[in-house]
Amino acid sequence: MSATVRFTEEMLGHVTFGETDYARGAQPDRDGSAAFMFHLTIEVADIDAFSQDPLRPADARGYVHCDALGGRLPVVAGFFNLFVDQEPGVKHMLYRLHFYDGVGHPLTMIGHKVVENDAGFDLWKDTTTLFTRVLRGHVAEGEDEGAEVVGSGIIIIRMRDFAKQLTTFRSSGPGLGAQLGALVKFGVIFVQQLAQVYLRRGSKQRVAAQG
Repeated sequence: MSATVRFTEEMLGHVTFGETDYARGAQPDRDGSAAFMFHLTIEVADIDAFSQDPLRPADARGYVHCDALGGRLPVVAGFFNLFVDQEPGVKHMLYRLHFYDGVGHPLTMIGHKVVENDAGFDLWKDTTTLFTRVLRGHVAEGEDEGAEVVGSGIIIIRMRDFAKQLTTFRSSGPGLGAQLGALVKFGVIFVQQLAQVYLRRGSKQRVAAQG
């Protein structure tokens, strides 16, 4: 029996209804803009299997909050993937949350963080910026292109929320040693994946050339 790892994450920002562009949708003063946030507990059910799976999947549970959609709305199914390879030197963190609005319409929040050494050592921005869309219906992976976009925007982790997040890491499993080992293994995976991006051979030369 492998140990689990879980932590809590909170992100907030704005989405604009009827918008498909992330940056425009993130502007709080636009018509149709609404504050949007989520509070999630992300759980890796089996740290050993997680470490071997290139998709690094985990469950996400909690709620989204958007007054324009009906307030605090429970996540009925949530999915998270840590550092999925997109191309050499680029990794995505992926979020998919199914929920219902205040009158019972099914919705899906999808989001991705782009981890890429394209602007110097921009690790903080990359790992705390989520490009976010709300889709009509409960949309499964692979069906996004055919789904109706309700709104788009960007949500972020604030520094104080990140500091709090670091205190929420927990593990459960067969004994204290296994639990501590699971937390260490998760940390090693996280650091190794970041190193593959920011310490990748040639990345400094590319950034210098862009400058």
